[in-house]
Amino acid sequence: MAIKPHVVVNRRAKKRYGCCIKKGFVFTIELSWLLLEADEKVCRQTLAHEVLHTCFGCRNHQARGKEYARRMNEAYGYDIKRTEKAEALGLSIPEKSVKVKYLVTCESCGAVTERLRASKLTKYPYRYRCKCGGKLKVTQN
Repeated sequence: MAIKPHVVVNRRAKKRYGCCIKKGFVFTIELSWLLLEADEKVCRQTLAHEVLHTCFGCRNHQARGKEYARRMNEAYGYDIKRTEKAEALGLSIPEKSVKVKYLVTCESCGAVTERLRASKLTKYPYRYRCKCGGKLKVTQN
């Protein structure tokens, strides 16, 4: 079976730096546009992480994948992990203002949960309870 490497820059991804997508016997690796400004080592490390997902038994972040990542880290001086903070990779992520649309408040304990979009919880709060057992009240922000 021939290997046809295929890497795509994903311009929408904001919360992940890479992903490995399998369709049939074809793998596509996507890298976030955020890595275009990153150090070359960070790009290589992220690519290595995603390539590991193409290995047999490494689709998830389980024992075999962790062992392969450890070997890559030793051999190439990488620090392959499942997740990493942007600051640790030397990335600056543009701040995006998030508009909280709904506040769900417990009438008993006062716990507040924010929601960006309408959901069953925001439409039918009477169907749900707080973890303390209290009733929930929804207010639009």
